Amino acid sequence: MKVKVISRSTDEFTRERSQDLQRVFRNFDPNLRTQEKAVEYVRALNSAKLEKIFARPFVGAMDGHIDAISCMAKNPNHLKGIFSGSMDGDIRLWDIASRQTVCQFPGHQGAVRGLTASTDGRILVSCGTDCTVRLWRVPVATIMESNDSSDNSAKPLAVFVWKNAFWAVDHQWDGELFATAGAQVDIWDHNRSQPVNSFEWGKDTVISVRFNPGEPNVLATSASDRSITIYDLRMSSPARKLIMRTKTNSICWNPMEPMNFTAANEDCNCYSYDARKLDEAKCVHKDHVSAVMDIDYSPTGREFVTGSYDRTVRIFQYNGGHSREIYHTKRMQRVFCVKFSCDASYVISGSDDTNLRLWKAKASEQLGVLLPRERKKHEYLEAVKNRYKHLPEVKRIVRHRHLPKPIYKAASLRRIMTEAERRKEERRRAHSAPGSMPKKALRKKRIIQEVE
Repeated sequence: MKVKVISRSTDEFTRERSQDLQRVFRNFDPNLRTQEKAVEYVRALNSAKLEKIFARPFVGAMDGHIDAISCMAKNPNHLKGIFSGSMDGDIRLWDIASRQTVCQFPGHQGAVRGLTASTDGRILVSCGTDCTVRLWRVPVATIMESNDSSDNSAKPLAVFVWKNAFWAVDHQWDGELFATAGAQVDIWDHNRSQPVNSFEWGKDTVISVRFNPGEPNVLATSASDRSITIYDLRMSSPARKLIMRTKTNSICWNPMEPMNFTAANEDCNCYSYDARKLDEAKCVHKDHVSAVMDIDYSPTGREFVTGSYDRTVRIFQYNGGHSREIYHTKRMQRVFCVKFSCDASYVISGSDDTNLRLWKAKASEQLGVLLPRERKKHEYLEAVKNRYKHLPEVKRIVRHRHLPKPIYKAASLRRIMTEAERRKEERRRAHSAPGSMPKKALRKKRIIQEVE
């Protein structure tokens, strides 16, 4: 005869440490737990409140530059390394963990406008307004060697002098080529002192360039004639061009969906496009109150960070119309460059006040090693909060952000102007012949034309 016994996994009632509370087995039958939803709602509410209490996003500032920071680059091969270039020609390699300079790269006579590292992280390429492109070997130095007494400045491997000033540079993924932007788009090889190829479409200055992470021969540029252009290195001429109403300051491809890119625009918005269908934006990301200067995607491809002339850093979901997070400090001036760290847990911003600032990507995230039960607790509270985020009280707490007064005022002014514009357009449409003024979606409104 078989005897039925209650069998249970020992993991369910074994404590991790002797100081822990004794684990209790719970029966989750809804008939026995009639108050479960109410209890979970209160947990979600408390979790949202606690998240606000523990939101301390600012980790620290990295000072050392003596002029505004104009560009930054990640080291793809080294998690802790970040390069920064300033308007006085100074380039530095920082150790994010200790927030100290590891190495300096002196040589540029004017502002450094572009920095990029090769995919293996061994070569750093810099360019600037002194019409030179410089290649540097990245030192594999430990932080112990970077004390003040030792001479930690590097010598360039090569210096290429060209006819015009440069505004941006980007390295090909897993390749030997890199592209510079200036009066035209030039494609360079590490071993050649002159460009191996040049592209030109119009006579305006090209101000940003980015290689596609999925298709190494495709690159996107933005120019001061308000255009976004897509080039293919396998073709002799540019592929497609999109002309918008205002200038695009920076472009970034989504690393997980490499057919999509997001453009940081002068009109305070960011526009996400599908490179295969440029006649309308996939999503318009609004919230900044001044020109968006730089943009960078998280390695997960689920969100991106933007830096703006309005002295704030914002983090957006890749498909979200409004930012999920805003970072600002009293001393931070106009933000010219932003980067996500290679593990997506930190954001680095470089601004006009000569400082790089390190922020947490999740403002209330607990730093340091988490016990498994702590991690499980965090995940549970996050899930509960997501479940009840549509309810007004939870929604209000989660959405609330403290804004500096100038930004709050500018945002309300922008809302008033947008509303006035909408009303004016509606009245004009009401007093026009039917069908003479078709409605245009915001995703198409800022686009003038697409040129093949």
